[in-house]
Amino acid sequence: MANKKKRKTVEYDRWGWFFVAPFFIIFLIFQLWPLLYTFGLAFCESWTDAMFNLEIGPTFYGAKGENIFSNFPAIFVGDSGKLFDTYTFKAIGNTIIMWVANFIPQILLALLLAVWFTDTRVKMKAQGAYKMLVFMPNIMMAATISVLFYKLFDYPNGPINQILTSWGILDDPYRFLNTKTATRGIIAFINFWMWYGNTMIVLCAGILGISPSLFEAARVDGASSGQIFRSVTLPLLRPIMVFTLVNSAIGGLQMFDIPKLLTTSGYGDPDYTTRTITMYIRDLAFTGSKQLGKAAAASLVLFAITLIISLTLFYFMRDKDAIKERKMLKAARKGGWA
Repeated sequence: MANKKKRKTVEYDRWGWFFVAPFFIIFLIFQLWPLLYTFGLAFCESWTDAMFNLEIGPTFYGAKGENIFSNFPAIFVGDSGKLFDTYTFKAIGNTIIMWVANFIPQILLALLLAVWFTDTRVKMKAQGAYKMLVFMPNIMMAATISVLFYKLFDYPNGPINQILTSWGILDDPYRFLNTKTATRGIIAFINFWMWYGNTMIVLCAGILGISPSLFEAARVDGASSGQIFRSVTLPLLRPIMVFTLVNSAIGGLQMFDIPKLLTTSGYGDPDYTTRTITMYIRDLAFTGSKQLGKAAAASLVLFAITLIISLTLFYFMRDKDAIKERKMLKAARKGGWA
């Protein structure tokens, strides 16, 4: 008998693990482990004596017989004894105010531009060039933009002050970066200007994913542009809107680079009104007495608030019709109708 040659088989399944392994390794080392360590650190005593440069901890409070939540009272209750009257929640309030002030005009303008660029009836030339110009601020470094606006609104010789005084709008140079509303407005505008192009691109992709036959059918039925937008575009764009809102909330609550760079030179943070929560956490952990335990506790509070806001957005943006249909189908199957 002739020797039968064994056919070699190549198992391709295992090669997939080699391709996905780098992601999981990097995630475990640089994301999951720091998250777990921060969670544990929130229940530990850890600080540095600034005078003697003596590091204390991290020591688990439970090992000393103390309350494991000892870091949290200072986060929630201030020196006055009032709940939430603390630097942590003041910083969270500052962050939310500046996020809302930049996101509302951002989503409105991005949605308007997305509908305009994707409307087949608008025969606009050089759409690619316009989209590139709108998106360009997003690819610029935050440090560059912060320095630019810092110099523009500098006192007393900044270009904005010179223009406003030369036109007679201001009698004397104005301290923009020493005024609460003006400083918050500048930070909100920078974030709006940097990110509305990115939001527009995401919404454009969502609108282009809607079947063109739905728009054509609505036009045949005599629907106006406003009616098409309200009845066709917005309902079918809901998943992309949820993604945009949640992504913006997560990024907005982690706002750090713009306000930090604008306040580096000693002013620009009038009465603690532009100190964001991430700036406060950084100051707790890496300056002064380096209270890593309290910084970790503040990080957990930030995580909880981010989770609550995200779940709230998911709840209000849910597809009620789809949920109702699923309930009816479940009831029908339970009753033996289907």
